Amino acid sequence: MIVLFTDFGLEGPYIGQVQAVLQQQAPGIPVIKLFSDLPPFDVQGAACLLPAYVKEFPPATVFLCVVDPGVGSARPGVVVQADGRWYVGPNEGLFAMLARQSERLACWQLEEPVGVSASFHGRDVFAPVAAKLACAGRVPGEAVAASCLEQPDWPDELFRVVYIDRFGNAMTGVHASTLGQGVGLTVNGQSLKRARTFSDVPPGEAFWYANANGLVEFAVNQGRADKVLGLQVGTTFEMGSGLES
Repeated sequence: MIVLFTDFGLEGPYIGQVQAVLQQQAPGIPVIKLFSDLPPFDVQGAACLLPAYVKEFPPATVFLCVVDPGVGSARPGVVVQADGRWYVGPNEGLFAMLARQSERLACWQLEEPVGVSASFHGRDVFAPVAAKLACAGRVPGEAVAASCLEQPDWPDELFRVVYIDRFGNAMTGVHASTLGQGVGLTVNGQSLKRARTFSDVPPGEAFWYANANGLVEFAVNQGRADKVLGLQVGTTFEMGSGLES
């Protein structure tokens, strides 16, 4: 299958145009929209989400990943093979955390085709490559050192909100496994305890938990954490005093 991971949004023509290319060049291969509404231009936040959400997909899955504020610039496009799955997209740091967390890694740099749009490489450059990978597993690029994916200044755990879903739950760039069961977190001056799931706290109460993909997430039982806690993408938080879970 081909999996879309983009900040193109659900409105407008962009996802449809990409899907049309994939349908023409990889007919019969399912296309899955994993994220179509990643926060615009937030490469680092998307880089934290990507490895958390790929583990349920089988080997040979092709991820078409586009968060590309540098589209049309000299930044290269890349193909990455990590633990048996394929990834294609711009190399602006999007694959940095994936590279850190993968056991088997290889990388190829793409040449930009002549005559393509300068502003829509998702459709004109990366979608055709994703289709070729899904159909034949052939990489139309030159092998390069995987070190080209590195972002050495980026932390392993990003203590800020990176995505807010339609329920108002706020995902972060921190792996819950790095925090103890009794650890409290402080965001916008409010201290929150850890809970296992929504129904473990009273309706209207805010808490944090390990979401289904292992990331720290802020939530409110039967409410919106973004409204109750004043959260938006980019809001930072810190570890507070220990609180009973």
